[in-house]
Amino acid sequence: MAKHGQIKIGVVAPGCRITAAIQEKLAELSASIYRERQPEIWFHPQCFDSSGHFAGADAVRAQAFLDVANDDSFDVLWFGRGGYGSFRLIEAVLAGLGPAAGGKVYLGYSDAGAMLGALYGAGIGRLAHGPMPAELNRAGGEVALRRALAFLVDGDRSALEPTAAAGRPTAAFNLTILSHLIGTPYLPDLTGHVLMLEEVSEPIYRIDRALGQVTSTPALRRVAGIMLGRCSDIPPNHPDFGSSEEEVTRYWCDRSGIPYLGRADIGHDIDNKVVPFGSWMFSC
Repeated sequence: MAKHGQIKIGVVAPGCRITAAIQEKLAELSASIYRERQPEIWFHPQCFDSSGHFAGADAVRAQAFLDVANDDSFDVLWFGRGGYGSFRLIEAVLAGLGPAAGGKVYLGYSDAGAMLGALYGAGIGRLAHGPMPAELNRAGGEVALRRALAFLVDGDRSALEPTAAAGRPTAAFNLTILSHLIGTPYLPDLTGHVLMLEEVSEPIYRIDRALGQVTSTPALRRVAGIMLGRCSDIPPNHPDFGSSEEEVTRYWCDRSGIPYLGRADIGHDIDNKVVPFGSWMFSC
């Protein structure tokens, strides 16, 4: 719920930098959709910073996150893009969050899942796996951004992954990101959740290995079941692994006793649907 009549969205980049063209394209898209109630979308200057792989040094990126999260005028903190970098910020961000951070929506996926998982575990904010501004780098990416804005501004349930729209507790992660949270203080309690997993640019043997780790983790064996999103841009395996991504998911679910619940409509693509963490539904 907007606190001031107009949704105000702050964009930060905890991983890799964003080009100025993304900011311009998103402003044009938003203006073409909304008239009287166009959301205010503000890109933190940090988004355009550069420090090697990252959009600024760790301290700069962490402070940008806190600038938006701790500012009560923002309704939403939107991860600008993925890449890698969120995990490096978790400790500093959690220590620096104030009361205003708890009232926000946080939207992102891929690398952002590390921070989303940590926030969910700490009970901070309303969190969702879903499209980010950098989708505008993809062909047809406007479709994904329209979906994200419909969710954030209009509370449109059609933006949700169908299982999430059914009201059961859900959570969604990139498979590799979730596996990297195991053994850290930042793995959230997903007991009773439908857990949706997606992957990109990983060969089948790595998908198999990560699924083995996830399904062998006692805390994650308490999920209601696993759904498999899209696994895209899978490099060839030499020799051929002999199983598809769905076959290895079924294998590990059967071996661990976790129900396999079928495919989820999420992935590193423009069709990526929104999956709230838990069972809330944000509406303005």
